[in-house]
Amino acid sequence: MSESWIVGINPVEGALSNDAERVREVVVEQGQRNARVQELADRAKALKIPVQLRPREQLDKLAGEARHQGVAALYEAPPLVHENDLAGLMARDGSNTLVLVLDGVTDPHNLGACLRSAAAAKVTAVIVPKDRAVGLTPVVRRASAGGADRVPLIAVTNLARTLRELKDAGVWITGLDGATETSVYEVDLKGPVALVLGGEGEGMRRLTRELCDFVAKIPMPGTMESLNVSVATGIILFEALRQRSARR
Repeated sequence: MSESWIVGINPVEGALSNDAERVREVVVEQGQRNARVQELADRAKALKIPVQLRPREQLDKLAGEARHQGVAALYEAPPLVHENDLAGLMARDGSNTLVLVLDGVTDPHNLGACLRSAAAAKVTAVIVPKDRAVGLTPVVRRASAGGADRVPLIAVTNLARTLRELKDAGVWITGLDGATETSVYEVDLKGPVALVLGGEGEGMRRLTRELCDFVAKIPMPGTMESLNVSVATGIILFEALRQRSARR
């Protein structure tokens, strides 16, 4: 178990709402008058969690590069979801299995935004390679707006092996890549599906692309050649949800 500081209104709210037993204390900036921060302090007190008033300089130090908005929480992180737990998560969701695979997303703001979309789409799990991803840093947590506490994040030792295991389990894998003529709107995203997106700049690695059953692109009739990975994640996840709702 390790403790770290969660900073910002939405991340602290997410921790108090979803995992309050792991919140060790809440720190509030002295003199701030934000109603939502006061509401969080009151909720923490009601949950018997210590609330401390501290000068802004101390919160700045706790937050590092993240924006704290006048509130922080000391959080005892739960054990990470292990890659061996993936089979159980897929068995739980069955034909509704929807896995998001991020091959090399290293920017904490992007990973946080992807986790936020994944939580909103009720994704079964988010898979990242251990050696090509940023961890659950305070910046990631804040950017996820509580999503980091709502969706399992699994860091795997060998992404190619994990993709093969998904295929063996009957999951169809679709990767996003601009270098194809197939549109995401032409691919069947119903049933057990894994969606794969590459990292900033490089996209999917060659072996990752080769292991995909389908490779598709998001049509862009405008002058831009690519989208931010977190934007593309939201588009493809909710296209999958649209197709799944249409089948009912």
